[in-house]
Amino acid sequence: MTLRLYDTATRDVRDFVPINPGEVGIYLCGATVQSAPHVGHLRPAVAFDVLRRWLERSGLRVTLVRNVTDIEDKILAKAAAAGVEWWAHAARYEREFTRAYDALGVLPPTYEPRATGHVTDMIGLMERLVERGHAYTTAPGDVWFDVRSWSSYGELTRQRLEDLNPEPTDAPDAAASAKRDPHDFALWKSAKPTEPVTASWDTPFGRGRPGWHLECSAMAQRYLGAEFDIHGGGLDLRFPHHENEQAQSRAAGYGFAQRWMHSAWVTQSGVKMSKSLGNGLLVSELLSQAPAPVVRYALAAVQYRSMLEWSPDTLDEARTTWERLSGFVDRATERVGAVPADEVAKAELPADFAAAMDDDLNVPAALAVVHEHLRAGNSALAAKDDEAARAELVSLRGMLGVLGLDPGDATWAGGADQGSSRTRAALDALVACELEARAEARAAKDWATSDAIRDRLARAGVVVQDSSDGVRWTLANGQDAGTGSGPTTD
Repeated sequence: MTLRLYDTATRDVRDFVPINPGEVGIYLCGATVQSAPHVGHLRPAVAFDVLRRWLERSGLRVTLVRNVTDIEDKILAKAAAAGVEWWAHAARYEREFTRAYDALGVLPPTYEPRATGHVTDMIGLMERLVERGHAYTTAPGDVWFDVRSWSSYGELTRQRLEDLNPEPTDAPDAAASAKRDPHDFALWKSAKPTEPVTASWDTPFGRGRPGWHLECSAMAQRYLGAEFDIHGGGLDLRFPHHENEQAQSRAAGYGFAQRWMHSAWVTQSGVKMSKSLGNGLLVSELLSQAPAPVVRYALAAVQYRSMLEWSPDTLDEARTTWERLSGFVDRATERVGAVPADEVAKAELPADFAAAMDDDLNVPAALAVVHEHLRAGNSALAAKDDEAARAELVSLRGMLGVLGLDPGDATWAGGADQGSSRTRAALDALVACELEARAEARAAKDWATSDAIRDRLARAGVVVQDSSDGVRWTLANGQDAGTGSGPTTD
């Protein structure tokens, strides 16, 4: 089956054919680093990470550009309120975003350009637009895009210019009133006397700083060329940001994005999560409540175009599922031995899983296939059919790897949730001693001592599991596991 993806511009699902055979260029709108990342920021990051992984698993070479907006009105305002340099404020939160991406297993982008590093590209794009009659200056440093000069304005979101409200601007009233049309948007903003001198740059049009929309068009063209395959971002960016990006880029003579993809919001009681509404869950808060793969599972399990309704049960449900998946991988690996990473990466995936992913990344349908193989794998373990268990282990890990959720991958098997290898080795040794003492007590039918040891381990977050195959232990969050001494005597 050919990969089919929804295009926001055409509002239909159609075959995806890369511009250059075997290669895919993706531009993803990244963070405006004004404050700490919340769950709404990570939804598109995870969604497009799944897209990238599936494209690469399908044999395509992906170039993914995810920008950082490190100069913007709110960054300047918040830095001033905090009494720090604006660039120091931006750098701090850029690091927080990077930590959040890494914690949730989001692959690093091929390129991660900062807006402030591409001023010359923006100047070149403005000059091109002015020469073509699509942009004009008013006061020194103020450059505007002339929306009425571009007859296709509004085509991305299918809106008529006369039906649109003028875009809000922070420009002084005199500058804003000088615009040819209230709908014209800023390409470049003149320097304000109340802002730091370091937050502006000299241009042929006067000193100032970039408008938000200009940044992305310039960086996309710089790294992906005049036209590229996919432009992605959150649903809230369609208008005005993406509409304006497309207008200015195509007015400059570039084909720009050939397909637009947008991930839906994370909602709470049907309302979009955001800091401005006071209902945004910080990623740091989520990671204090659940292990990183549980948070990722919660974000990835819903199809990217569907709203993700966040409730008090969201993480609990994701945790239960993750523990079932990681539990099988742990048990099967202990039974049949570790599977080489390259074998997992090259394994042929079940046809129905591939069909689900090719159907506009239908992750819920793909997870249904995962659970079918999980049941088969557990049955194989129960029947002591090692060959079948190994086959299901490879298959399951391969499918979960596409979703960035392979429990056997180094991201989760030995990452931050489990500590260093030295810590793991020490924990293994300590728990093994306790389990050995418990086994001796059980052999002597000293049930009081046996129960006391088990309770002591439980208070430390170690869950003991007795079975006919022996004793296993896990941490309460399901992220670590080991084997104990001797079979159960129950």
